[in-house]
Amino acid sequence: MVVAAAAAFSPVLIGDAYAFKLFGITIFGKEEDEGEQVPDPVRYHVDLRADTVDPDLKEALENSSRLLSDQKLPVSGDLGIVVKARDDRERLIATLYEKARYGGLVTITIDGRNIDDLPPNPTFDRSGPIPVTVDIAPGPVFKVREVQFGGDAANHNPADYDLAPGAEAGSLAIIRAGDKIVEQLKSEGRPFAKLTERKVVADHKSDTVDIVLAAEGGPVAPIGDVGVTGEKTVKPAFIQRYSRLNKGEAYSPEALKKAGERLRALGVFSSVTIHEGDALAPDGTLPMTIEVSEGKRRYFGVGAQYSTTDGFGIQGYWGHRNLFGEAETLRIEGAVSRLGETTDVGSLDYSAGILFTKPGAFFPAATLKAGIVAKTENPDAYNATLVTASLGLSYELTDQDTVSASGELSWERDDDAFGENDYLTFTLPIQYDRDARDDKFNPTEGYRATFSAKPGYEIFNATPYAAFQGSISGYLPFGQDDGLVLAGKVAAGVLIGGDSIGDIPATQRFFAGGGGSVRGYSYQEISPYNDNGDATGGRSYVTGSLEARIKITDTIGIVPFIDVGTVSDSTFPGFSDIRAGAGAGIRYATPFGPLRLDFAMPLNKYEDGTDYGIYAGIGQSF
Repeated sequence: MVVAAAAAFSPVLIGDAYAFKLFGITIFGKEEDEGEQVPDPVRYHVDLRADTVDPDLKEALENSSRLLSDQKLPVSGDLGIVVKARDDRERLIATLYEKARYGGLVTITIDGRNIDDLPPNPTFDRSGPIPVTVDIAPGPVFKVREVQFGGDAANHNPADYDLAPGAEAGSLAIIRAGDKIVEQLKSEGRPFAKLTERKVVADHKSDTVDIVLAAEGGPVAPIGDVGVTGEKTVKPAFIQRYSRLNKGEAYSPEALKKAGERLRALGVFSSVTIHEGDALAPDGTLPMTIEVSEGKRRYFGVGAQYSTTDGFGIQGYWGHRNLFGEAETLRIEGAVSRLGETTDVGSLDYSAGILFTKPGAFFPAATLKAGIVAKTENPDAYNATLVTASLGLSYELTDQDTVSASGELSWERDDDAFGENDYLTFTLPIQYDRDARDDKFNPTEGYRATFSAKPGYEIFNATPYAAFQGSISGYLPFGQDDGLVLAGKVAAGVLIGGDSIGDIPATQRFFAGGGGSVRGYSYQEISPYNDNGDATGGRSYVTGSLEARIKITDTIGIVPFIDVGTVSDSTFPGFSDIRAGAGAGIRYATPFGPLRLDFAMPLNKYEDGTDYGIYAGIGQSF
């Protein structure tokens, strides 16, 4: 797998210089000539000395020093070292201020000479790397002595801004307090709120700081006319309506932020900027302009995934992002999976579909979805061929809450423990989704909860039935920079109706196992079995997962985990046969989500069942 990935994404391997690039991003290593294109290159060596026993302060100073982080790269000429050193001193002093050390002193010498005593065009001995010494005397930590809030911020409590008397008087805390005051005034509908005074006076005799912050709120003004510029094929009226910035509604920085995010999520625009007017309109409202830049309307792509239990799979798709001028999307996709798991081409899993999406259908917060998908599924438990047509609508109740409902008509032919059977079903799936995670691709705090009901009717056998499922996942961070995140998930479902479980299509019964539920077991291996040892699928299930996501570096993490699950042939989950899998994974952070590689083993495997599983993908497991 490693060799295949390397060939696909074109690594650069030349002599001692090497690099691995994925989608144009250098994953590790360096380019061959990185840093070698500098005119008149001069190399140096840095000795940074911080007179402190505070490990956090020392680390912050080392991280802010460009002299230290770049010392493997040459600078341009002797003067280049001096310029870099003077910039470094400013950066280090700023770091000391951030840590509330206003009496700190930073002294930098180059080749034994203080940078303040050097001539305009210095020369140094280049027989070896030029020695640079950075001496830092941090000084004492300054505390807040007195805080005064003035103007429209006079009634605010300094303690709410981490500026209570006796607190550390770090410069970032003071800047954040001023920004928060302005943000709160703007959230009251005052678009022209601004900070009018920010004064900080340090007393070096008492190691204290006096702070004065004053702000002016300005007039309360609702949203005025909203114009659109930069559009080419997307209708401006749709852009304004979908942004949900409506004239007369209260001004809010949060509303503007959400409007921008909402428009970017359409995938039609390469950039979205919302400009506020410099002055109020004659009617007292604030005019705005949404400036957009449209991206390419047509797109295509490929994807792949691999696990030792589920095999190798590839997908391809083609799409159009703006069919009729209101960001309607048409997507044609196909996939084949379980490659390498079987040599029988007819036993592979295939799928092909056409999907249509219309955002802002009927209401700005509603999205219409329609599609038809044909596929075959051939896990160990059954072989199924099915065609499904669907039409549905989702509606955003809030930024975190979404409800959706649809109608689905599906024909399915199964070959399983109950023989070969045909089914024709009509279902009405309904789902509620609350997503309160801080990040959808790599969450570190918050939670997500879903609940779905899927009443259905099997027409050939006149069988009514219904499936109910729910899940909740949560995330709890610990340590500095969320160095440890505990992540947990619980899911459960129940299926009612039909005299026999065989009256319901195999793809709508419950199974567990594989990368999406209990790792270490093969796909849908966890199931009730009949007397012949054939998996039948169940009427209820419960699964749970617990992960410890441990950050080793800024980009690399390890994740020990355990998954458990049970599937029962009764409508109430039976816990007599609980299956568990445990293992560990590696994560590599990228701008498009963490790359994931997991290894898991079943703790109580089935007889002749799977021994282990390896799973690769993009994004956290849940």
